[in-house]
Amino acid sequence: MPHPNTNTSTSRRQFLKTTGGTALFIGTSGLLPTLISCSDKDRITKTLAQHELTAWVRLAEDGSLTIFNPAAEMGQGSMTSLPLLFAEEMDADWNQVQVAFSPQVTEIYGSPGWAPGTKLMFTVGSRTTNSYYNVMRNAGAQARYVLMYSAAQHWQVPLDELETEPHRVLHRPSGKALSFGELASLLQMPETLPEFGPDQLKDPTEFRWVGKEIARTEIPAKVDGSARFACDIRLPEMIYGVLERGNLHGSRPTLRNESDILAMKGVLKIVPFEYAIGVVAETLEAALTAKNRLEISWSEAPATGFNSQEIFSSYANRARSGEAGETVHESGDVSAALASAVKVYSGEFRNDYVYHAQMEPLNAVARISEDGQKAEVWVGSQQGPDSKLGVPGLLGIPPENVDIHLQYLGGGFGRRSMNDFVTECVLLAKEMAPRPVKLLWTREDDVRYGAYRPLSLQHLKAGVDGKGRVTALYHCVVGDGGNLVASGSRNDHYDIPNQCAEWRETSHGVRLKHWRSVGHGPNKYAIECLLDEVAAGEGMDPVALRRNLMARSPRALATLNRAAEMAGWDTPAPEGRARGVAFVEHGSLGTGICEISVNRSSGDIRVHRFWCALDAGVAVHPDNIRAQMEGGLIMGMSSVLKERITIVDGHVQQSNYSDYPLLRMNEAPESIEVDILPSSDHPEGVGETATPMVACAIANAFFRLTGKRLRHLPFTPERVREALAS
Repeated sequence: MPHPNTNTSTSRRQFLKTTGGTALFIGTSGLLPTLISCSDKDRITKTLAQHELTAWVRLAEDGSLTIFNPAAEMGQGSMTSLPLLFAEEMDADWNQVQVAFSPQVTEIYGSPGWAPGTKLMFTVGSRTTNSYYNVMRNAGAQARYVLMYSAAQHWQVPLDELETEPHRVLHRPSGKALSFGELASLLQMPETLPEFGPDQLKDPTEFRWVGKEIARTEIPAKVDGSARFACDIRLPEMIYGVLERGNLHGSRPTLRNESDILAMKGVLKIVPFEYAIGVVAETLEAALTAKNRLEISWSEAPATGFNSQEIFSSYANRARSGEAGETVHESGDVSAALASAVKVYSGEFRNDYVYHAQMEPLNAVARISEDGQKAEVWVGSQQGPDSKLGVPGLLGIPPENVDIHLQYLGGGFGRRSMNDFVTECVLLAKEMAPRPVKLLWTREDDVRYGAYRPLSLQHLKAGVDGKGRVTALYHCVVGDGGNLVASGSRNDHYDIPNQCAEWRETSHGVRLKHWRSVGHGPNKYAIECLLDEVAAGEGMDPVALRRNLMARSPRALATLNRAAEMAGWDTPAPEGRARGVAFVEHGSLGTGICEISVNRSSGDIRVHRFWCALDAGVAVHPDNIRAQMEGGLIMGMSSVLKERITIVDGHVQQSNYSDYPLLRMNEAPESIEVDILPSSDHPEGVGETATPMVACAIANAFFRLTGKRLRHLPFTPERVREALAS
């Protein structure tokens, strides 16, 4: 393989964190001066003295390393797990490792995409550790190879006589050794770097760092406040942009008081968009004041007349009709199996729109050169199919003229894989070049003009034979968004011979996007609840029913058995409480069991305990896996018990946390226990496995406690009281 740095000057651009909480930019575009502000001058000197070992790593003469992380860091731990894999194969001492964001150059830092031969820098779908597992290990092995090659050249000995131990290259025949730091000034690059296949990499049993309890690299800076998010970026002569987008998605604005707005103190320009009015001002306060005084007439839109709470009856009629939908998955003959079933169970399940509610509202900073031929963007993005985030196309300039400086993300959950806010910022900056523009969305902007998890309806039928075995499962999803609503309808780990899942399309002009596990949440909720109904109808224990279905999926079965053991499934729940179970596959395999109580007068459901057993393949960073599962479960509880977006006559009704409530600390469970099952399989994603299991586990526990079914997400107190009274 050609040396990866050949002809790639872009790979040398760096964003390097320093202990003082400020940043050092080393760029080649000439757009920005070098910015250095740090009280720790020794650290700066150390950073500047680093030698490029490969495009992935810099090595200093004191032995310290800077490894580049190619993925977004939004709290999921990629700044630790990916460099950890690299350091493992490099045989580096993790205690001497620093981590920085890599340049956004897909050709060098991408991982395998969804199509053969493609690469992506796209932090979505719980795919980061999964897709970068071999990439980072190979890159680490190549860095180790360069060090060994350099030592061989220096000692004039055959390469195959060398080996490594943490942070040293050894030549045992002569007793010679060189530390990685000592090799920094002796580096010699081979003509080519070999590719290392899985059989040439470390055996997982030899891992020194992977699978161990390692502190996350970015946590100290997040705790002491020195971590930099895009919202923290300040540039000389920076100005501020805001947009008024309204709450009727797709509506076109007509500004009625442009001259009055332009006359306001600090206002620099009004920039019209097809769906919004933009204001640029000297200060954020001036921009927001002007925004609040905009007088806008809004056109009708495709969403006009749409009422989200009234649509479900028409959805149900479509699901029950004989129209053909788009087949998502099919095996066997469902129609014949249902026709011959001794008993058929059916159910309909509904879910409302859900907003992402990420902690940091959307924002970006963009600077365009005066001639419009170069651009830099500072942003917290989950990246995308284009690592330059569409900026070259917007400005009509080559990709190499665009620098994307990735920052920490204050939450993503899929929303920041949509880079509409980057587009807005760049278009404002184009109007104001060469002054940099910071675009900020307010929380109201984010709620009212969000891109939501879709509203949908699931219509299911399950056929059972004379022995109580589930022989058929039919699943019809009605909703907008294709895979956004249809994902998660497959059941690969349940031995049901006849299955069919189909999608029937609707569209209401409401903006939609991936939301942590997207379709898995509503669809697994429907599947797991219907299976519980089958168990009740057949006089079976819900865990026993699933054990039968998982007979041919030993890894899935192991999570079920372990969760049941953890929860004491076969022992009575405390007085006034009940337990419910659910299984979910989203990369990782997981079974969750919750214990709940219900305040029958108020309608409030309280989750007291949650147990989860997980098979995530190779557990690269176990402590972080537990953290991801805990966070996913809490997010699931919040969305299941409280969160919903409602639309009346096309207009979004919610605007902030005052009318879009989230789970509070005092409402969190008394305990969450997560057990990671040992596995040597390829690592799978964990960020989205926990969230979908919450709705079904709670609903199934609610049935065991009350004998009533909950069929509409979220389980608001009003809906709970209605179910109890039914």
